[in-house]
Amino acid sequence: MQVEYIKSLFSKYKETGLSGRYITNKDIEPLLNNLNESIVIETIGKSVLGDSIYGLKIGHGKKRILMWSQMHGNESTTTKSLFDLLNTLLDKDAKLKYILDACTLYIIPILNPDGAKAYTRINANQVDLNRDAQNLTQPESKVLKFIFELFNPHFCYNLHGQRTIFSAGNTNKLATVSFLAPAQDKACTVTANRKIAMDVISVMNTALQEVIPNQVGVYDDAFNLNCVGDTFQSNNIPTILFEAGHYPNDYEREKTRELIYLSYITSLDYISKTNTMGENYESYFNIPENDKCFLDIIIRNTKINGDLVDIGIQYQEKLIKDKVRFIPKINKIDKMDTFFGHREIDAKGFEVFDDHGQLLKIDNENVFVILNNEKISLLPK
Repeated sequence: MQVEYIKSLFSKYKETGLSGRYITNKDIEPLLNNLNESIVIETIGKSVLGDSIYGLKIGHGKKRILMWSQMHGNESTTTKSLFDLLNTLLDKDAKLKYILDACTLYIIPILNPDGAKAYTRINANQVDLNRDAQNLTQPESKVLKFIFELFNPHFCYNLHGQRTIFSAGNTNKLATVSFLAPAQDKACTVTANRKIAMDVISVMNTALQEVIPNQVGVYDDAFNLNCVGDTFQSNNIPTILFEAGHYPNDYEREKTRELIYLSYITSLDYISKTNTMGENYESYFNIPENDKCFLDIIIRNTKINGDLVDIGIQYQEKLIKDKVRFIPKINKIDKMDTFFGHREIDAKGFEVFDDHGQLLKIDNENVFVILNNEKISLLPK
């Protein structure tokens, strides 16, 4: 499928009721109420605090694909893209009926509604659900396991978001989208079902390279059976980790949303049209492994105690009055020749002060800095 056509679909079917980083059940429930009768919508369980966990089934094909998002409550980009996808699949004018003829999708848009509401990675019991795949101590983990066994998928899409620190290899290229075909044993054996997952990832990477060349990465495949992806892969189900990352000046992740949508459509098109057995898996290994080469802001060449150093700033995401705010925090003070900033400021040897006239220190939170008598905002532009 042509990338330009998919981009045109996104422009037409983007769900306008969802935007920004803070997405909760309160945001998606009106959308669920408006979906047409061709989608089965059910409450499949309750969170720790009693909020509903929803499941949606669409399509009637033999190839079953399980997709779940916001296992980590503060990773919402993939959820937005899911509703863009649903809007597309429901309109016959999009000409994607063949996907629904070939595939049945089961979608859990928000697995961790308590974490989504609090804008945290963990659930209300302070547990990372992605480390609870074996012990199954949490109600949300049990819901996912129940649906996995009931639906018996042929593919699993494990949908996440990643921080702004990641690069595609040890380079100045962002890892705007990342993937992983998780391991299923300690030896990280390239098994038959991993090859299938790698094959599908390779197809998505080829499409993404047309839009974000050299900005796709893969994660280290070190095995951890407590992780959901590794567990499902160990059950011989091809499982793909999706990670929605940073695009320049896109802290609300709206451009990344489009790229995840592109990945959804590309992969579903491929799965629906082929009986992939992983024959084309090898190009997966050409995708660079993620590194951590980025900071949100680097102030270069500032003088502290007579030495020229760089100041690295990382945004802290804080939920304030139902909106995610990006608070600049001093992360490093050192020479940072091997790091890159999403935004870089050259201090040209001048000292940099906070808005109280004090030199910057690690862990300080500063909305503004004073450089050469100029007040500079550090907030995202």
